[in-house]
Amino acid sequence: MATTDGEYMGMGLRIDDLDVENVAYFKHCAEHDFHLQACNDCNRLRYPPTTACPWCMSRDSTWKKVEGKGAVHSYTEVHHAIQPAFRGKTPYMVLLVDLDTQKGKPTADEALRVIGNLCTPDGQLAPPDLVKSVGVGTRVRMVFSDVSAGIALPQWTIDESAEQPDKPWRYAQE
Repeated sequence: MATTDGEYMGMGLRIDDLDVENVAYFKHCAEHDFHLQACNDCNRLRYPPTTACPWCMSRDSTWKKVEGKGAVHSYTEVHHAIQPAFRGKTPYMVLLVDLDTQKGKPTADEALRVIGNLCTPDGQLAPPDLVKSVGVGTRVRMVFSDVSAGIALPQWTIDESAEQPDKPWRYAQE
């Protein structure tokens, strides 16, 4: 069995060939292309990669290129990192982003939501001043953090070309 290995900020990452959906997903990410599975029966996109469609249970899908743009749906701001390599990077932000693609389907309150760290445009964890400027509604675009020849992590950075909310909603600060 072949594997794809890499290391991100001191953490080992491994994708085994038996994990077919994730191998394909991260192959696209390694090429700095964002693709999601599209169900061949109901035509809905899905994330994370899975063996069957969560809406119609079909196992038949194809990979479709998707624009990695959207708005922050929710976030967490990490001040006490557990992983040693992240301790010097606090606070850092993990974003849950509503993709513009397929927003409001299959119901008005649903969206494709993709998680990733808030980063600078070059894929590095965002510094504290950038973290403090982001909240619910902030417009973001996807960037990739290269890990190894076969793995790149999809991350988020502020979309400089998009109109931003005047004051994005943020959790109350201590």
